[in-house]
Amino acid sequence: MKHVTFKKMHGLGNDFVIIDGRETNPNLTPAALRAIGDRHRGVGYDQLIVLEPTDRADVFMRIYNSDGTEAEACGNATRCVAHLMMAELDQDTVVVETVAGLLKGSTVANGNVVIDMGLPKTEWQEIPLARTEDTLHVNLGAGPLSDPVAVNMGNPHVVFFVEDAEAIDLEKWGPVLEHDPLLPEKANISVASVMEDGNLRLRVWERGVGITLACGSAACATIVAATKRGLVDGEAKLYLNGGPLDMKWQEGGSAFMGGPVAFSFDGVLSKELLEGTR
Repeated sequence: MKHVTFKKMHGLGNDFVIIDGRETNPNLTPAALRAIGDRHRGVGYDQLIVLEPTDRADVFMRIYNSDGTEAEACGNATRCVAHLMMAELDQDTVVVETVAGLLKGSTVANGNVVIDMGLPKTEWQEIPLARTEDTLHVNLGAGPLSDPVAVNMGNPHVVFFVEDAEAIDLEKWGPVLEHDPLLPEKANISVASVMEDGNLRLRVWERGVGITLACGSAACATIVAATKRGLVDGEAKLYLNGGPLDMKWQEGGSAFMGGPVAFSFDGVLSKELLEGTR
């Protein structure tokens, strides 16, 4: 297999390997995805993105987690891809297609990239959950965590509101909840608390990845959940480990997420990584 080039980018430290597969798709195996994702022997990433051709949008982005599984949505990666496509096409708006649907991206005055992440899904079958539940008060918990809100933002999320998000041992309880039988497709697990200024502190255990510095789809799920619970009024800054995202959502509408993107470096994947043997 020939060497494959990539770009390394991140949104608030949520980092991505981005491969342009529009002319030649590398068709990476799960073993190759895990090898590339290894932060000691490979490149390391939270998600790997393969750009593919599409007739429905400016580009299709396929999303993989570092454990080799495919994901449906990734907000911060969408911002990075939208930034790349706007530069390539010399446009200030683009449409990015994902497995979860079409997402519109644009650049705002401060240089941040804003993504219309679409309509949240909040019915129990749409999350999906294994049984009928009130998704605003789900019967799910572990340790100090209970009474979450479930939201699907193209991928499943469970959001726990707590007094102090920093005090939760997310590394312990995240994987327990991710694999709970109530969540047949597993889920991203978030803990959020309301700050003194009315904004939100958010920490996320990402399905198939672990704790990440930022998660855009989790931020969308959290602004929806917090608004439905009456904790915020449809708009807030969400402070993740890697920094803040500007979030907006009103009942019946799309969730909007805005924040910075950054380029780290270009690289070439070795034959060993592509074969998953390193």
